[in-house]
Amino acid sequence: MAGSEVGAVLWLSEYITPWDIYVHGVTKVLAHKKTAYQEMYIVETGVYGKALVLDGQWQSSTGDEFLYHEPLVHPAMIFHGSPSKVLVLGGGEGASIREVLRWKTLEQVTMIDIDGEVVEACRQYLPEIHASSFDDPRLKLIIGNALDFLDTSAERWDVIISDLSDPIEEGPSFKLFTKEYFEKIFQVLAPGGFFVVQAGPVSPGAMKLHVRIVNTMKAVFPNVQSYSSYVPTYGQPWGFVLGSREMINTRPKKETVNQLLREKTTGGFRMLDGTTLLGILQVPKHLREAIATETEVYTLAEPPKFFEKFY
Repeated sequence: MAGSEVGAVLWLSEYITPWDIYVHGVTKVLAHKKTAYQEMYIVETGVYGKALVLDGQWQSSTGDEFLYHEPLVHPAMIFHGSPSKVLVLGGGEGASIREVLRWKTLEQVTMIDIDGEVVEACRQYLPEIHASSFDDPRLKLIIGNALDFLDTSAERWDVIISDLSDPIEEGPSFKLFTKEYFEKIFQVLAPGGFFVVQAGPVSPGAMKLHVRIVNTMKAVFPNVQSYSSYVPTYGQPWGFVLGSREMINTRPKKETVNQLLREKTTGGFRMLDGTTLLGILQVPKHLREAIATETEVYTLAEPPKFFEKFY
């Protein structure tokens, strides 16, 4: 069927690289607003349900967000083993806190997001994603700047999850992928703590951002691990980076992971289990080689840009 025949009211074009575009068909616009920080759309799509789009970048859709949020959240939680205090930086749609709240060991999750208008719109229009997580008594929601919070907080966290929008120049997040930011994170991690950051695409034509985030993390954390998950609405596999003072076991026993999830979570996983965790920790050769040869470290003086040099 031709695209013109499916009944889309508009098509949202997202650049995967400067040379490649993923065009999403939209059947209905539920909300559109230019906030103080970014331009927001919440839309309905033809295949993947409702979706959040910020500054032209696809953030989450009800049809496949679990392929992003489960691998973002749970490896760090699993490696810790019994997380009780978790900090989520960003995560406006509420899916990251939804996943954190699966853990029975959890006593408190604090979520910091700079854009209250996006959070409120997601609460209203995306209940399928947040699943009433904003109403959980274990949640402390703060609308504010993540850097300011890290500068003033004396608390220590078992797991810190950086679920921020991509570091495009006009957006609010580009400073939060730098060495200085990671140093602040390192200081507020509790003993035995783990930090994870969403770290851009890992497809061969667009992986420079991810590779340099890994290298920047290595400048701060003794142990760093890249991994990824394929998210169809992103049009490419998406990378994450885990950091800790602790060793990261890249060959976890799947039976041990499954037992931990049975005992310490409420379940309901769609993607993540022991087999999946073991698989995603095995980094492809081309990516391992790129990480091994990278030398650039992102700083506030030289922060990242979403489209790096591709050649």
